[in-house]
Amino acid sequence: MNFYRKFFLAMLAGGLTVLTAQAQEKKITRRQLPPAVEKTVARESQAGTIKGFATEIEKGRRLYEMELTVNGHNKDILIDKRGMIVEEEEEVALDSLPATVQQALKKAAGSGTIEMIESLTKNAKLVAYEAHVRTGKRRSEIQVGPNGEKLKKPE
Repeated sequence: MNFYRKFFLAMLAGGLTVLTAQAQEKKITRRQLPPAVEKTVARESQAGTIKGFATEIEKGRRLYEMELTVNGHNKDILIDKRGMIVEEEEEVALDSLPATVQQALKKAAGSGTIEMIESLTKNAKLVAYEAHVRTGKRRSEIQVGPNGEKLKKPE
């Protein structure tokens, strides 16, 4: 292998390592939240119990995640440094969803067992439902749109 090819592969591997490290969540405490994020956390956590906080860099932007339990189910809220809610994932029951969404999830799961379903909201708009599916020992995730339609790309 020539020198330039080795150099290119080494640089590529190093770049991928940096990208992977940036995408990983880092657990933090509530005291480490910026004031604008803390204000949103205080407002959004009133109806639930906070389980923890994390931070990560996603697409070059620092985000803060709050994990909580609300009425016995899980809810994760992703907040930017200005305190704006970017994304919410909230556990929902299959039988609480519209029939078209239930049918689409069951069809997409095929012979697998749907273990959990979350609604996915981005910028205050419901964009998808995501189901965690187990087929034998294999686990996967499937998504359908808010009305059960097939998505053009994963959310």
